[in-house]
This record gives sequence, C-alpha cells and structure tokens, in this order.
Amino acid sequence: MITINTNKLEYKLIAVPNNEININILDKPSSVTFISESKTFYLVIKKDSMSYLRQLKLGLASFIQMCQGDTNIDFNSFAKVIPNINKEIIFNVVCDVILFETHKFITYKKDVMTNDYLFNIDQSEEFSDLLVENILKNKYVNYARDLQDFPPNIGTSDFYGEKLLKDSSKIEGLKVSVLKNKELKELDMNLILAVNQGSNHEANVVVMEFNNNPCGKKIALVGKGICFDTGGYDLKPSAFIEGMKFDMTGAAIVMSIAMALAEAKAKINFVAIGLFTDNKIGQKAVLPESIIKSKNGLTIEISNTDAEGRLVLADGITYAVREKNADVVYDIATLTGATAMALGESASGVFTEFDEMWKKLNEASNYTTERFWRLPIFAEHKEQVKNDSVLADLTNSCIKGPGGSTAAAFLTFFAEDKEFLHIDCSRVVRVGLKGQGYIVKTMFELLKK
Repeated sequence: MITINTNKLEYKLIAVPNNEININILDKPSSVTFISESKTFYLVIKKDSMSYLRQLKLGLASFIQMCQGDTNIDFNSFAKVIPNINKEIIFNVVCDVILFETHKFITYKKDVMTNDYLFNIDQSEEFSDLLVENILKNKYVNYARDLQDFPPNIGTSDFYGEKLLKDSSKIEGLKVSVLKNKELKELDMNLILAVNQGSNHEANVVVMEFNNNPCGKKIALVGKGICFDTGGYDLKPSAFIEGMKFDMTGAAIVMSIAMALAEAKAKINFVAIGLFTDNKIGQKAVLPESIIKSKNGLTIEISNTDAEGRLVLADGITYAVREKNADVVYDIATLTGATAMALGESASGVFTEFDEMWKKLNEASNYTTERFWRLPIFAEHKEQVKNDSVLADLTNSCIKGPGGSTAAAFLTFFAEDKEFLHIDCSRVVRVGLKGQGYIVKTMFELLKK
C-alpha cells in the first residue's frame, strides 16, 4: 500500500549519490544498503552508463525484496540525485515499482511470502491525484500480468471469456459481450474459425464497448489472444514451444487497457476486442495451403499455420471497422519472431503509416518510460503479401524478407484506410515465464485524454 505525507514509519529509504554520508554504503549504481543503527535503506543513484531511471527501477525492486517493515520514502532525495527528469515521472516510477513488486501474483505453490508493508512517500509536491491514477493504472497492469500467467490447461479461451465477462461487468458504463463460434460464423469471421478448427474449445471473442465522448472518434483496440500456440501443422520445434501460453498477451493487454479507461471514466469512445483461441494440431486443424475467405472478402492462402496471429487480427480489425464503425484502430500482438530478433527485450516494435499516431504514442511512452521503436511498412512489403500467394488475394506468410514488416503490411489490407497502428511486442511482455503487463500504462496515458 502507498500513501503520501502521512505518519512517520519505522524504516526510511533515502537516495544518495555516493557513500559520503556513511562509508558502509555500497557505492555502486542501483545498490541498496541497510544501516541497522538508523533503520535506513540507502539507494545509490549516480552518473553512470546505466540511466538514472534504470538505476531507480532496479534499486527500488531490490529494496522491496529487502524491506523489513513499513517504510517512509524520502522522495525529495530521489528528485535531488536524478537531474533533468520531470518529478512526475520519478514519482510514477516509484509507484510503478512498488505496486508491481508487491502484487500478489498468480501461483499454485503452497507457501508464498507476501509483502503487505506500508510505503509512505514523503514529498513536498502535491501528487495526491497522481497517486490515485497510478494505483488505478497499476491495478490493470497487474490484472494483465495475472491473465498472462495462468497456465494453459487453465487459461483456455472459454476461461478467459468467462473471467473477462464476469470481471468487466462490475465496471459502470462498460458494455461487454462474448462471441463464440456460432456468432462468429454468422459474422463471416472465417479466419479466426480456421485457426480454432483444431481446438477442443470454442473461440471466444470478448468485445468491450464504452462511450463517454459524444463528439469524439471511436477508437478500436484489437488484441491477439492465442491461448497456446503449437504452430499448428507447421509445428514449432521444442526450443520454441516454451512460453507459448503468452501468445494471448495482446488480448490481455487490450482488455486491461479497456477496463482501466472505463473505470477512470475517461472521455473516450472505444471498442476493445480480445480474440481468444488456441492454435493446435488435430484431425480438424487447418492445413497448410488452405484458402480461407476473410470477413472483408479477401481470400487468404495459409502458407504457414504458425502465422496464425495475423489471421485472427485481420478478422478482428474488420469487425471493429465494419460492425463497430471504428475511426482509429490500434492492434497489439506478440506477432513475429522477426521483430523479437530485431529489438529483443529492449522495446516493442511499432508499425504505422500515420506519423501523428506514432508521435502521440512516442510522447506517451516518454512519460511512462515504456519503450517503443518504429519500424517500416514500405509499398514493396504490401506487394510481397499479394505476390507471394499462388491462389489467393494474400498470403499469411511471405517467402522471405523482413517478417515484422510483411506481417504489419498484411494487416493494413483490413484497416480499410482508417488510421491504423500495429504494436508487435513479442519479447518485452514477459521475463522468463512471468508476465509483465507491458504497454498498459502507455496506452492508458495515450487514450485517457
């Protein structure tokens, strides 16, 4: 729990640039030293090749693990040792780390240590409203993490459909529905149905709608929700099957953003679409080289069954544009290994032909400190998506070339000239086998206004 300027507590946390105050302090960037005589933790933040904010994040995370009781945090000491950075950003990072590290995460272990200590931020600025917003944002960062972390035998498409319907129905003004195979067939959403063919669970498309801006545009958030991705008949090798329960992360993020915005009563109109299914092999699973007609009428050649994410997104984007009259479309997906190889765990890849969309996302990310990097969609990428198909309008997997860009180019055929931005977040969304809820804060910041 976090408070501001309340009672003096048993322990203190102070940021220092070196160990001049006490030679027993380890003078190393992001290190934390506990001095028992004064019941004080000292976090060293200093000029170094490691950025100030990274030192702050790593040091705070270490402090949370070491913490022994209720603690006062000397915020002004942090602001003093971190030059040229807005105090709001520093305050946000302090809140982010505390709320992230103290979250009671999903686990099936018998004995789990929890941290229920009180953290009081002593500071002279008036940040009470900012604290309330940070608590709300991080509530849904942690909600996304929990959705990510469910094991695949529990976290099925049916499970997510039921859970999201139940949880979101508690939020005033948020309309929620779940489309299953019968409704999807009636809507001609044949691409998600094709991906779902090998599954013993129906596809669940969770649709959240919120209207709180009579004169505003309608924003669509579309998320890939592949609950487990075997690759289908283009089966993944064992080295690449680990962590495939996280292939539903895009939908987890989109649903969490929607719930956060609705609970905050943001002045926005949106439809959020979580496309939940799995991609399995079996007697009925879709075969490579199959031709499927998409919801918007284009035919797709399934050149690779392991390029299933763009298929479900394509129908989801068309649904947003044609059925829900979206003016602007964002999609979020753990989509390609190519983008993961290019950016690793450093940033999410962003693909858009709309410069203003990128500019606004980048500004929001500078505030939240989540990182994004823009990558291209060139005309030749779109040409390749068409030309590499033998029998259909488009292929779902090009023969060669930059896989992240050709995947994004494929999706542009379904945005129908609407403002469109695609986020490919394959590696930043988890650390090992633990979800991170990445992107929720940035999209909340971007859209809340």
